[in-house]
Amino acid sequence: MDDTITKQHRNVASIIHITTFSKYFIPFGNFIVPLILWVSNKDRSAFIDHNGKQALNFQISILIYSLILGIASIPFLFFSAIDFIQLANILDHNVHDIDLPVASLMDMGVQLIPVGVMGLLLFALMVIDILCTIIAAMRSSQGITYNYPITMKLIK
Repeated sequence: MDDTITKQHRNVASIIHITTFSKYFIPFGNFIVPLILWVSNKDRSAFIDHNGKQALNFQISILIYSLILGIASIPFLFFSAIDFIQLANILDHNVHDIDLPVASLMDMGVQLIPVGVMGLLLFALMVIDILCTIIAAMRSSQGITYNYPITMKLIK
């Protein structure tokens, strides 16, 4: 941004990015902790203000994308579960020897492909979250502004 970015401003901006990892220890910590740091320090520097907005926008975007993928996978899981229950039909069998036709199992596997794809997309979102947060923290510690990819600008 400009040459007036002090070491303290760079450190606070880096800490804001790093505190998004608190979600692994505190529920919604990726929103609460950076929000507290950002709100309490945003008036000190435009650099801190920019980094706080970026970190929070990215975390909100990741949450929205994850919810969309999770909700989109529900119908596939539901119909696969119904097919499995009908296939096994446990109520009709009082023995532990259940014969499942291989063709029906393959049909169920095909129905689970979209769920697997959505699971891979959720994993990719997690990797993007971790890598981009680390990159943002490193760049902000050097005084370089960083704009996260795939971020919705919700906080302006």
